[in-house]
Amino acid sequence: MLLENKTAIIYGGGGTIGGAMARAFAAEGARVFLAGRTPATLDTVAARIRDAGGLVETARVDALDADAVNGWVDSVAATAGSVDVSVNLISHDALFSPMIEMPVDAFAASMEKVARTFLITTQAAARHMIKQGSGVVLHFGGSDSGNRMPGLGNAQIAFDMVEAMRRQWAAELGPHSVRVLSMRTGGVPESFPDIPETAQIKQQLVDATLLKRAATLTDVGRVAAFLASDHAASLTSTQVNISAGALVD
Repeated sequence: MLLENKTAIIYGGGGTIGGAMARAFAAEGARVFLAGRTPATLDTVAARIRDAGGLVETARVDALDADAVNGWVDSVAATAGSVDVSVNLISHDALFSPMIEMPVDAFAASMEKVARTFLITTQAAARHMIKQGSGVVLHFGGSDSGNRMPGLGNAQIAFDMVEAMRRQWAAELGPHSVRVLSMRTGGVPESFPDIPETAQIKQQLVDATLLKRAATLTDVGRVAAFLASDHAASLTSTQVNISAGALVD
């Protein structure tokens, strides 16, 4: 198993992407700790993992609260003996409007939320990873430096900020054998609600690929598990593109 005896933390673990990663990590032998603010969604993911024979625990944690995050991560380390993988998947406050029309306060608040949660959660994991001399911090979403699409509002900017933080974290944590990576998918149709309003968007995501198939939740989970494993030991400070050719490096 790729992640046998590893401990993985996932913030936003009750979401679609978080659930996919959690199931894949558990299937590869990891003990998974899911954090979020909605116990019901966390419990749903945890039940599927347990039904498949995996190890999982859940906790209600606000990823914007430094004391709560640090206290929880310390408890995970004390219980499991290590913190090997940390993934932050909490949702951004997306504002899809032209920048010239963007309310300044709303934009600033959304950027502060992203910066705060990624700094808090990475700091909490990094303290333990530095001590143990190993670990993986994994981001999801990535950025597109060649973006030419108007109307993305703060969404692309938020991803770019996370990527800038990823590069800095990789430089600072690399000497401690801690790797920092991100995944970019170009969109996962399965993660969209299965309603008529999303049908066209899903088809557009598929049509934009070279393989004429978009990344699936299974793809996301399998690649995430590989990146978190020792098989990817030489990978850090980079984006891993699983967009089926929709995004060009």
